[in-house]
Amino acid sequence: MIRRTVRDIRRRNRSDVLQCTYAAGRPVNRQQIAAATGLSTATVATLTGELLAAGVLHEVGQEDSRGGRPRARLSVNGARGLLIGTDVSEDFVHTALFDLAMQVRGTFERPLDPGGSSPLDVVDLVALGVDEVLRDSGADRERVLGIGVSVPGLVEKEHGVSLLSVYGHWENVPLKALLAERLGFPLYLDNPLKASTVAELWFGAGRGVDNLVVVTLRTGVGVGMALDGALYRGVTNCAGEWGHTSLVRKGRGCRCGRLGCVEAYVSAPGILQTLREADPHSPLPALEDQRAAIEGLAEAVRRGEPAAVRTLEETGDHLGAALSTLINTLNPRVLVLGDWTAERLGEPLLEATRAAAARYALAQPFNAVSMQLCRLPHNPVSMGAAAFALEGFLADLASGAGRAGRGGVRPVRG
Repeated sequence: MIRRTVRDIRRRNRSDVLQCTYAAGRPVNRQQIAAATGLSTATVATLTGELLAAGVLHEVGQEDSRGGRPRARLSVNGARGLLIGTDVSEDFVHTALFDLAMQVRGTFERPLDPGGSSPLDVVDLVALGVDEVLRDSGADRERVLGIGVSVPGLVEKEHGVSLLSVYGHWENVPLKALLAERLGFPLYLDNPLKASTVAELWFGAGRGVDNLVVVTLRTGVGVGMALDGALYRGVTNCAGEWGHTSLVRKGRGCRCGRLGCVEAYVSAPGILQTLREADPHSPLPALEDQRAAIEGLAEAVRRGEPAAVRTLEETGDHLGAALSTLINTLNPRVLVLGDWTAERLGEPLLEATRAAAARYALAQPFNAVSMQLCRLPHNPVSMGAAAFALEGFLADLASGAGRAGRGGVRPVRG
């Protein structure tokens, strides 16, 4: 059983209030927040008062209360500051600038060579991305509340060390320290599995959901989990490396060095290998741009090409079988298929996966789970990385650190 302190509960309640305001998509009053969160009106009044005083929320008019005192309508104050989220993936770096209302104010993307990118190469690209989005948007650096950076592989969160990365020569890299030398902002580092899940908790399908699984499908594969409404990290922040669990005994080789891993079958390279086996003459697996190759596969599925349809069905079968173990074990309420592979293959992949999971999972947990595609309006990893910075900013507010400085927060590296 997880024991939470009074501070933990207050932090969770504050996040619930703000998440409710984001979720509404329009101004809400305190009574509506209390009804949506289950918190008492007194607790909501206290927390919204703190958020108003900090400038995170603002009043945007009043509404009639049917004979009582008019009720203030509250909304997230987008002008309060800026958040930056960076997704360092296996083959690109994507950076997005958000205002506090999570409206995108600028984006940057550059390709990355996983076989030849050193830590300093990545640091250079991250720093360039930050400079570019701020310059292109005309934003003042003083208004940046924090930067979240997601890097694939195993990450030691507290000190921001990339313990083991998909870049084969990366091990125990003090990435946060290297970035801190270049960026003068509060900095938060984790991996895409955690980032995608936090994005869904704050802004997507995970709002108000206690038990959530978010599947990341891209060059690498993994899951993020929220249990009892909180992100689950495991003992060493390594929870979610589901992509490197065994799916096929003595199966395909995986980049982790083992055989038959989930990732070897449902990652973008794994899917393209399935297509190569179904149609040795297909040009798609030979494309250097994996995203373009998966998009080509999706178009071939829409045209009804037999090898493409067979590839999608086989991928759905593998994915459904692998997910059935999670469904049986975790009994989640919502399961999201996300990231660019799921986005491009879309509903056909979702339906093939759902049909396979129904065959492999126990009926009761399967019938209880809602399987859906990610519907976030932007790169989920960048959004989640920005949400790490938002959470850090809120924690600073609670301790009083967030009130200092012209931009509303002093550059304390958390």
